[in-house]
Amino acid sequence: MIHERGRVIAVDSGAVQVETLRRSTCSGCSASTGCGHGLLARLGVSRGRCTLILPPPASSSLKPGDEILLGMDEDFLLKSALLFYLSPLIGLFALALLAARLDLGEPLIIVAGLAGFLLAWLLVRRFARRHADDPAMQPVVLRALVGGPPGPV
Repeated sequence: MIHERGRVIAVDSGAVQVETLRRSTCSGCSASTGCGHGLLARLGVSRGRCTLILPPPASSSLKPGDEILLGMDEDFLLKSALLFYLSPLIGLFALALLAARLDLGEPLIIVAGLAGFLLAWLLVRRFARRHADDPAMQPVVLRALVGGPPGPV
């Protein structure tokens, strides 16, 4: 399970609104000094906040300002990444190769490839919207984190 820290923004009946900070992995990369993403992360351009509305844990009394630990299944995350990134590429290559096999001209092969990309992207988008409210595809609140930053000694 992949873990992420979050902060409770609001608690409604049967739902917890959580805010997480999007972080880049550029801080761990050895090429961050020469990379454009690393520069943008240092300037604060790529940082943003993500707000989620999730069901609360079974036995919990969360209140706004509480730090919590969110979790998401690694297997589901991997399958989602493959679906969202690989499907449009497969659509592009499939229709481009089909057009090439039919001996169409190069401009039509390019158009067919772009049409395959767009078609696969629309199918993935439709799938994502259809399953957006599926509880199995949402992160879950694992537990409230007790304690905070250490005080003065």
